[in-house]
Amino acid sequence: MSTMDICVVGLGKLGLPLAVQFAGKGHRVTGADIAPEVVRAVNEGRPPFPREAELAERLKEVVAEGLLRATTDTAEAVDGAAAVVLVVPLVTDADGVPDFSLLDSATDAVAAGLRRGVLVSYETTLPVGTTRGRWAGRLEEGSGLVAGRDFGLVFSPERVRTGRVFADLRRYPKLVGGLDARSGRQGAEFYRSVLDFDPRPDLERGNGVWDLGSAEAAEFAKLAETTYRDVNIALVNQFARFADRCGVDLAPVIDACNSQPFSHLHRPGIAVGGHCIPVYPKLYLWNDPHATVVRAARAANETVPAYAVGLLAGALGTLAGVGVRVLGAAYRGGVKETAYSGVFPLVEALREAGARPYVSDPLYEAAELAALGLPPYDGEPVEALVIQADHPEYRELAAADFPGVRVLLDGRRVTDPARWAGVRHLVLGGGG
Repeated sequence: MSTMDICVVGLGKLGLPLAVQFAGKGHRVTGADIAPEVVRAVNEGRPPFPREAELAERLKEVVAEGLLRATTDTAEAVDGAAAVVLVVPLVTDADGVPDFSLLDSATDAVAAGLRRGVLVSYETTLPVGTTRGRWAGRLEEGSGLVAGRDFGLVFSPERVRTGRVFADLRRYPKLVGGLDARSGRQGAEFYRSVLDFDPRPDLERGNGVWDLGSAEAAEFAKLAETTYRDVNIALVNQFARFADRCGVDLAPVIDACNSQPFSHLHRPGIAVGGHCIPVYPKLYLWNDPHATVVRAARAANETVPAYAVGLLAGALGTLAGVGVRVLGAAYRGGVKETAYSGVFPLVEALREAGARPYVSDPLYEAAELAALGLPPYDGEPVEALVIQADHPEYRELAAADFPGVRVLLDGRRVTDPARWAGVRHLVLGGGG
């Protein structure tokens, strides 16, 4: 496929690296976003968010070469494009019902600028059947065109992790599923022209673009792989509770299990956060309410922050009036993002236990934490620490850094117990 004009709708932590990747292959890319500050930053060649490997240098280069520009006018950006890729957030409410409002608006704007022959690809993770059952009709109604005949329509899920998007784009096969066979072929051809792939001799089908045959199969694949992770984590979190009761350290048990090729146990952790694992099982359950294993796993993972607070209370005798400093507001290390972060239920559980919680994070200023409803740490005396996020800075911490602290609960197993002499060092599944 020759050089083409591409529109990427949604310039967030996944959409912007995609736009930069496409432009880096020599294509002319217009990124559309509803946030003027994001558009301004992109047009100035600077990332609107930190710590995405390769992004700053690559963004600056493609903007300087005139291969990438940004706009708030989605319909204008779509008009003239040969391919449109949507990476707009989809979240669920407390009952697991998806909120399609942002994607509905983006789809309507795409439809307003849609022309014959264009490929439309949704990369936002969706419930099975959404591409065909929701987006096809909405695009047709807004454009007067027929999906599969006048324009191609595919679902192609993002399979990357923030902080390492470009590396993941190279490493993992790109899954594509079309509304029909012609759309599938069009989508596969498009992604082969805009992505690079590292060799993967471990994959029977090789690394590259995999056409799964239907949009539903591609939607299902994304939900299945992320839901598996949630169920796996729930299992090891329950193993951790049993290990604490019977006095066994779970870490060497997991290592032993995983030495056999049929076992792939994850590691227990104080919380499951981010846009993916806490959300996508709910998108799956929305269509499959009979999936009792998935529902039980999601519920089990949501109880871990309170369980961790119980371990802390047991070590101190009581948490009433005790100052506790939580290290890490982010949902995982190295990423400035608090979506579904465990810090929120953790702080709530500490308060319910009578503690005085404070939060610090190397990526957040005190005012930013306060804006999130988190009490920022400002030198108050504390007797306990809880590591909630596995920031690399925490690996070198030691007891000498925290005078007066009696107990450390390392919820991510990132600290060296030898550096914490005189402080009780607790981990999930450590055997008590």
